[in-house]
Amino acid sequence: MFAPLQNDSFLRACLRQPTEHTPVWLMRQAGRYLAEYRETRAKAGSFMGLATNTAFATEVTLQPLERYALDAAILFSDILTVPDAMGLGLSFAIGEGPRFAHPVRDEADVARLAVPDMDKLRYVFDAVGSIRKALETTTDAQGRRVGRVPLIGFSGSPWTLACYMVEGAGSDDYRLVKTMMYRRPDLMHRILEINADAVALYLNTQIEAGAQAVMVFDSWGGVLADGAFQEFSLAYNRRVLKQLKREHAGARIPHIVFTKGGGLWLEQIAQGVDGVAPDVIGLDWTMNLGLARRLTGDRVALQGNLDPNVLFAAPEQIRAEATKVLESFGAPRNAQGGWGGHVFNLGHGISQHTPPEAVSVLVDTVHEVSRRIRAGG
Repeated sequence: MFAPLQNDSFLRACLRQPTEHTPVWLMRQAGRYLAEYRETRAKAGSFMGLATNTAFATEVTLQPLERYALDAAILFSDILTVPDAMGLGLSFAIGEGPRFAHPVRDEADVARLAVPDMDKLRYVFDAVGSIRKALETTTDAQGRRVGRVPLIGFSGSPWTLACYMVEGAGSDDYRLVKTMMYRRPDLMHRILEINADAVALYLNTQIEAGAQAVMVFDSWGGVLADGAFQEFSLAYNRRVLKQLKREHAGARIPHIVFTKGGGLWLEQIAQGVDGVAPDVIGLDWTMNLGLARRLTGDRVALQGNLDPNVLFAAPEQIRAEATKVLESFGAPRNAQGGWGGHVFNLGHGISQHTPPEAVSVLVDTVHEVSRRIRAGG
């Protein structure tokens, strides 16, 4: 149904296969730091107006690829579309972030929750198919149409969705969701069960629509205590992974899990259960990449992990910090003759205040230096 890829370095790195350079993409790479994004959002009238319009969502997904030599595109959407489809009433106020009109606070609220009908999220799947087609903009040496780069689909993790669902918005202290977790763990587990099954179905439907890799954003997993993380976050990420398609249309679909603040549990995240583990673990900037590689022993690929604020430095400092990350991971081929996988990214989403020219410096540096490392120079 779709054309083959011209640049599959991202997928190969996810699966720990040889690549000519370290692939790079950025969380929130389509966003407010780009003037063209701001113009499109103004036309759409709101964030949800942008995300629910197939043409606009396609346009903003491709915008960063027109500026930068990125190795992957990521679907333009939001991590909270699933609870919105459950009827919680998602909205975005300028400068305030996401908010739910109907937060989940008691037994009656929990009893009303159910895995949503995926038709309510048809706008997401339509965007996935549209973006895949729009990425087919070049031809190979034989004149055949090819896709520029792979498309990543995503969702929030069961725990992260639960945080927003119970708090009703973002939170500084997670008081409401943690109160429910400790006072009524039965209710919290019920929310997480429903969320996990909904996320798995949602991501599988994205895969069927054309997503070539999928990512689970466990943005708030790191706010949990040791022990609570394993019970309320990790267990449900595993429940998602167990249900996800590993292949579709003859192609392997990599699975990425990013737990912000999750370096403490890196080995447990990589370990998996019953043969089910992520292909790639995303790391924030607090974790040393070389240490992470040693701890995981190249059993998984790693994604990350430059501090996003490095992009406010001078070009020579951006180059130096990006080089440190690449050198920390080292040559992809290990001493045993096998391959490790590294996907370069920021340790969290790019800031809306980032100078666009800084991204050019970063992407060009990653490609140039990673080729040099592979050449032994």
